[in-house]
Amino acid sequence: MSQDIVTARDLIRSLPAVLRRFPSIARGLYYYAVKDDQKELTLGKLIERNAAKYPNRPAILFDDRTISWQEFDVWSNRIAHYLKDQGLVKGDSIAVLLDNRPELLAIVAGAGKVGVACAMLNTSQKGKVLTHSINLIEPRMLVVGEELLDHAEGIRHDIQLRHSHPLQYLSDTNTLNMFGDAPDGYVNMAQEVSQRSGTRPVLSNPVVMGDTAVYLYTSGTTGLPKAAPGSHRKFVRAYGGFGMLSLAMEPDDVLYCTLPLYHGTALLVCWGSVLAGGSAIALRRKFSATAFWDDIRKYNATTFGYVGELCRYLLNQTPSDQDRNHHLTKMIGNGLRPSIWKEFKKRFGVDMVAELYASSEGNIGFINFFNVDNTVGFSTAPYKLVKYHEGTRDPVRNDKGRLQEVKKGEPGLLIGEITKKWAFEGYTQKDATEKSTLREAFKKGDAWFNTGDVLKEIGCRHLQFVDRMGDTFRWKGENVSTTELENIIDGSGMVQEAIVYGVEIPNTNGKAGMVTLVPNDPDAAFDTDKLFAYLQENLPPYAVPVFVRVTHAIEKTGTFKYRKVDIQKLGYSLDQPHVDVYAWLPGTSGYTQLTPALVADIDSGGVRF
Repeated sequence: MSQDIVTARDLIRSLPAVLRRFPSIARGLYYYAVKDDQKELTLGKLIERNAAKYPNRPAILFDDRTISWQEFDVWSNRIAHYLKDQGLVKGDSIAVLLDNRPELLAIVAGAGKVGVACAMLNTSQKGKVLTHSINLIEPRMLVVGEELLDHAEGIRHDIQLRHSHPLQYLSDTNTLNMFGDAPDGYVNMAQEVSQRSGTRPVLSNPVVMGDTAVYLYTSGTTGLPKAAPGSHRKFVRAYGGFGMLSLAMEPDDVLYCTLPLYHGTALLVCWGSVLAGGSAIALRRKFSATAFWDDIRKYNATTFGYVGELCRYLLNQTPSDQDRNHHLTKMIGNGLRPSIWKEFKKRFGVDMVAELYASSEGNIGFINFFNVDNTVGFSTAPYKLVKYHEGTRDPVRNDKGRLQEVKKGEPGLLIGEITKKWAFEGYTQKDATEKSTLREAFKKGDAWFNTGDVLKEIGCRHLQFVDRMGDTFRWKGENVSTTELENIIDGSGMVQEAIVYGVEIPNTNGKAGMVTLVPNDPDAAFDTDKLFAYLQENLPPYAVPVFVRVTHAIEKTGTFKYRKVDIQKLGYSLDQPHVDVYAWLPGTSGYTQLTPALVADIDSGGVRF
């Protein structure tokens, strides 16, 4: 269990670095705090500023392509005119199904200039899930890249698009000058866009900060995805809060992004930060641990966007004398576990970890402004940490029906107050929005956003992520945090990655702990005795996983989230080929490999846990 504490001395130690960023911080405070949703401060305006100020500096780097800010602005204007010519107006939406490539950013920018929102489709979705995601928004058009045409073809007759030419196609080329041929039933969008004006479109009903710019989807790991509208305000807040307040981005900076652009961390946080500095974003379609540092050197990147698992993959690579041969000094993202935080910084020479806490739909965010280890930082938004019912998203209410704050240092459910300044944009489904809203929490008429996450204060109003609600299980009358248990297992030095969850055993109360892990050396026999001894030394008996599944890979979503529900459904079954499952049987002092006969004995209640 982490014992990290943030002290005043930690903050004072960081002051020299903070003071060097002061001009950027002063600008960032303005943009982060802008309240007027009717202000014509939008994504398009931010791009136009960079085009005027840094016309010839790179805006996007991709493979061997370099697109300047002026070229990008003109390109987005052409897209805006095309959409306008097709009868799309402010308040309409289009669905976007593209890999990480410049065309995706250009479409988001161009659509935003005429008030059309882009639904950012998860590129791993197919069939019914993809159909659901598209129909949820009721877009006018679907823009699909050649690389994902099969996904679109599989559902084209099931989706509801409200336009006479609903299917727009982009070849998998440099579409600024190579249009390719569109398949039957699709419009060659790049060819049409090339014939439009590159001047800024003029609207009778201008786009304002409160208008929806994008729809971002939940990952759908626990059911069908939900769509969360993201206004231009979210880009402006990321521009000021992450790009200026935290990273102090400059024109010479290059941010390397392999995270999928359909996700908020990449689109809002990473691109928003780049916009703030007039910097460049270097894109790669998908993350590659082996190509990562070569790309960092190729693009001369100074910053990169991360999620915690990405950092783990990099650490799992064999150490090299090239590990510090780069100019990368900053990183921004979320989910970096305390167990690898300092090791990552030390090995790769990274100075600043701008860890953040936020969600696509939420109204609250935290940022590690002072660059302190093992914290998501602090927030200026109004929030509270409250008592909650274990294993649920539900807060505890007292006899008067009010919520109760936890004591300082205790884990609590994070909730953010919903105000005019800190609006909760919610989901497209009103019932889902209402389900995440807590009313009459502390007084009559108040409303709070329920994040569903447990955090704790570790000093100086800095928080540390503890657990995601539902990722806690109860065994032997004790509550076990999966996140903290994963951190312990990480520290064994025996695994590349590990995911912990609770599974049901017939005729027992609660859920028994189970870990699915990938060994450091998947080709060698895994030493379960060594793991058991380590767990016994570092955990109370009730927290030692009862079951261990050893595998070569753990399936994840496109945003590096584990498909925990699917793994959990497997339980301790032996249904997966080439996978070994072990159990800590009662009265034994180690793990025993399961056989079909032993599984049947457990299922029938013959083994009494």
